[in-house]
Amino acid sequence: MSEQILVFDTTLRDGEQSPGASMNLREKMEVARQLVRLKVDAIEAGFPIASPGDFEAVQAIANEIRGPIIVGLARCMEKDIVAAAEALKKAERSRIHVFLATSKIHMEYKLKKAEAEILRQAVEGVKLAKKYVKDVEFSPEDASRSDPEFLVKVVEAVIDAGASTVNIPDTVGYSTPEEFGKLIAYLNKTVSNINQAVISVHCHNDLGLGVANSISAILNGARQLECTINGIGERAGNASLEEIVMILKTRDDLYKSFTTGIDSRQIMKTSRLVSNLTGIVVQPNKAIVGENAFAHEAGIHQDGVLKKQSTYEIMRPEDVGVQESKLVLGKHSGRHAFRDRLEHLGFDLDADEVNRAFDRFKVLADKKKTIYDEDLVALIEEDLSTIPAVFEMEYINICTGDKTVPTATVRLKRDGKILEDAATGDGPVDASYKAIDRITKLSGKLKDYSLKAVTGGKDALGEVVVKVALNNRLVVGKGTSTDILVASANAYLNAINRYLFLEERRDGIPGL
Repeated sequence: MSEQILVFDTTLRDGEQSPGASMNLREKMEVARQLVRLKVDAIEAGFPIASPGDFEAVQAIANEIRGPIIVGLARCMEKDIVAAAEALKKAERSRIHVFLATSKIHMEYKLKKAEAEILRQAVEGVKLAKKYVKDVEFSPEDASRSDPEFLVKVVEAVIDAGASTVNIPDTVGYSTPEEFGKLIAYLNKTVSNINQAVISVHCHNDLGLGVANSISAILNGARQLECTINGIGERAGNASLEEIVMILKTRDDLYKSFTTGIDSRQIMKTSRLVSNLTGIVVQPNKAIVGENAFAHEAGIHQDGVLKKQSTYEIMRPEDVGVQESKLVLGKHSGRHAFRDRLEHLGFDLDADEVNRAFDRFKVLADKKKTIYDEDLVALIEEDLSTIPAVFEMEYINICTGDKTVPTATVRLKRDGKILEDAATGDGPVDASYKAIDRITKLSGKLKDYSLKAVTGGKDALGEVVVKVALNNRLVVGKGTSTDILVASANAYLNAINRYLFLEERRDGIPGL
């Protein structure tokens, strides 16, 4: 039977200490709500004594959030602990997390205190916190560089004082997996009352070993991991929540004894939210949540993934909230991926047409780093000649405003016959698309919409590109006009005409 590893998220406290990552109250609340959906076990909401803003954020999160334990950080000082207790007063489940440095370098140069005084202050801090909350966590800061024998004394003393969780931080990311694992095992074996507390770890990433050290700690007795979304935090950051969770999930052959309560399908959504709110961009090759984590350009890889996804993907994209793998078309791409993308776009080409188009695609790929769907459509259309317009736009009138229901009247011509209808929608573009649907008797689902200025100036010509799903085809449509609403309608109608052309070409009969 698997043993649950508690996930303690400190994105809102340690993560926010990343330079330039500060969030306002509204943003912190948004992250906290998403962490509930992610199903973390504890949220370290902030350091209440640090500033009025931090106090307000911890208090607001404690007042609203239900489910996870809400944690407030405090030094082993009365004013810190009282502030944390006040901020957490209305929490459903609260914890005060007190810390005090125990390494020789911190005691000598930062605190200027001897071991006996550190031991006394740690115990007093835990006892004071225990007067306000039942759940107290203690961290001996810089534990990985502390004297192991002194660390045992401190851990035993704070557990006797009432700490129910003892967190062992690798504060400066100095330790290695073997060394850190041995430290956790040593404490697990030597601390006489260790069975009365949960061992937690908090690993930094200064040597790129935060996640590896955390996994090593689990194997040696740790049952809570402190981590952040996207691995953000002081200096090089913290152990990455998404990496730890997916290591345990993906390598269940090695770690079948352990599990987490995390809903991994919320990982990508949480990652993007934190990235957007903090302004810290996730590197493209970042494990699990990077833009390229499920992207393939090499032809050999693309061919393998198309034949059997697990050939080059060790986890399913949907398990972390990604819709599907991405085959990036470029100069390294192969014929298999090229043909698959054309089929996805709705083109049904014979072998000669595919070969001819692929040769031209390779020439284009040498000039452009990435080939987009629009490039492929243009490339194929050039080969297939101009797509005939089954429907032509004769007239469009759109009425919209902040106090008006958006309404579009559209008049199309087909085979010399004028067809007209009107519709309302959520917005002017939606209304025009619905009116076109009513006339053409087709119902497209808009998958993507982009707008760019083709020329400069106030009267710039706007180009709209849409991707529309019609039955089992995904088609691309383009429209240009100085009026973006007209350009939007033309782009959608162009997509419908393209769909009808492809259907007729495949079946040898008119599309309608």
